[in-house]
Amino acid sequence: MSGVLVLAATPIGRIEDAPPRLATELAAATVIAAEDTRRLRRLVSELGVELSGRVVSYFEGNEVQRTPQLLDALLAGERVVLVTDAGMPSVSDPGYRLVAAAVEADVRITAVPGPSAVLTALAVSGLPVDRFCFEGFLPRKAGERSRRLDGLATEERTMVFFEAPHRTHAALAAMAEAFGADRPAAVCRELTKTYEEVRRGPLGQLADWAAEEVRGEITIVVSGHVPAEVDASPESLRALVAALEDDGMSRKDAIVAAAKQAGVPKREVYDLVHKPKP
Repeated sequence: MSGVLVLAATPIGRIEDAPPRLATELAAATVIAAEDTRRLRRLVSELGVELSGRVVSYFEGNEVQRTPQLLDALLAGERVVLVTDAGMPSVSDPGYRLVAAAVEADVRITAVPGPSAVLTALAVSGLPVDRFCFEGFLPRKAGERSRRLDGLATEERTMVFFEAPHRTHAALAAMAEAFGADRPAAVCRELTKTYEEVRRGPLGQLADWAAEEVRGEITIVVSGHVPAEVDASPESLRALVAALEDDGMSRKDAIVAAAKQAGVPKREVYDLVHKPKP
């Protein structure tokens, strides 16, 4: 009989937030796969747990090589507990490859639910949370980042992003350009930690704030697109682009602006303007 893969959430800040079952699972594990074994040692020390299982590293650099080894352990009947530095494994952290392999091999998978930066940021943002999507980290290169954000310009759900502190200003500035400087957002810094801070405001204002040094773990929450009540018929969209061009916009910028106002994809407006009328 195969073993069990346990995805164990760890605190994103205070040790008191650790789910009670975390200590039990760590103590009972045959194998503990940790994103950072040094952090794991500190965690078990703070929890007062003695490990009886073997500890192996499992991080971005060795996921591909380590996954088959952990799968073999699972197929041999071992209980493998996977932990990352903070939060839930496989959510922008190592784990997806192992979960996918375990599913393919029909291995039982369970989880120790617990702290999540995504849900915590949503809860404190003050933005709508009835519908949301998680976009993880944006691409590092400016061009790729802009293309990703352009594709999200008409996303109506609240969006959650992770970002590195030194890229926060660039990310917010790119969001302000793609979504509009007045789009409501929140920057959540060091959630649940001593220097926790939540900045709320329009994207343009938040980008200006982030121009100075930003430190700590960053989660950005952005309100979704609210479609304007604009006639989105082909004739009206062509007329809107023409009017914006008459006001001095380039055709490219006019197409982008018209698409945002009408709440339709940019490609749809582009095709209407550049393809001949039927």
